[in-house]
Amino acid sequence: MMHDFFDLLGIKGPVVAAGLAGGVLRALSRHRYKLREMVASPICGALAAAYLTLPAVSYFKTTGLPMPDPSEDTTTLAAAFLIGVCAMWISDILFEFAVRKLKSTLGDNG
Repeated sequence: MMHDFFDLLGIKGPVVAAGLAGGVLRALSRHRYKLREMVASPICGALAAAYLTLPAVSYFKTTGLPMPDPSEDTTTLAAAFLIGVCAMWISDILFEFAVRKLKSTLGDNG
């Protein structure tokens, strides 16, 4: 059932699992555990890996970087794991940037 749902969305199940694992690793590597991060990191990692892994692997292949054959699952899953680890850090940076921008905009008008 879940596999069919992922297929409908155009997502590979193992890629989602690798991204989820990357998000879990990121959540567990924090010095201070926050419930929001423990829940959000795996979800963010899985979603980012689901939609960014294949374009990232294709991009790296077209740039001519030496890589193993992207048709091999290990290359794709390794990329998914790394994207899953990095996704929450990237979302934290973007969220902090948006909050600062909003504060400066509201501060200038208020």
